[in-house]
Amino acid sequence: MTESTQLITALDAAHERIEALAKQQIAGMPLPGLLEAGIAEAQAMLRIMLENEHKPYASDADLLELWKTLVKGKPHWNTIRDNCRELIYYQNCLKAERQDALPAQPERMVIHTLRHIFLYLRSHAEQNQEG
Repeated sequence: MTESTQLITALDAAHERIEALAKQQIAGMPLPGLLEAGIAEAQAMLRIMLENEHKPYASDADLLELWKTLVKGKPHWNTIRDNCRELIYYQNCLKAERQDALPAQPERMVIHTLRHIFLYLRSHAEQNQEG
């Protein structure tokens, strides 16, 4: 299996996890748990890309640190910056007990944001596929 095939396979597995999370969201999963799982999934996707690009990262790096590592020398990764920041914004709103500052239907927005990150990563992998 080529490196690009492994990358696409890993991203497709992430997509399956996102869709499973979407089903949990539809079933009424509370925002704190959904957001925690969503941030973990976003981190996992960025780690997949970092490993593919052979960029070292701290094992305890948070989502924004992972993004900063990924974007160094590759400005096209700025495309997903706002998606990563959005998830952290939701997290900060919950920590500060400012649910009033969240958008309408934040649970749906978490899933939408994860799908956007996945689609950008997957399309980048397809465009750069070997052979």
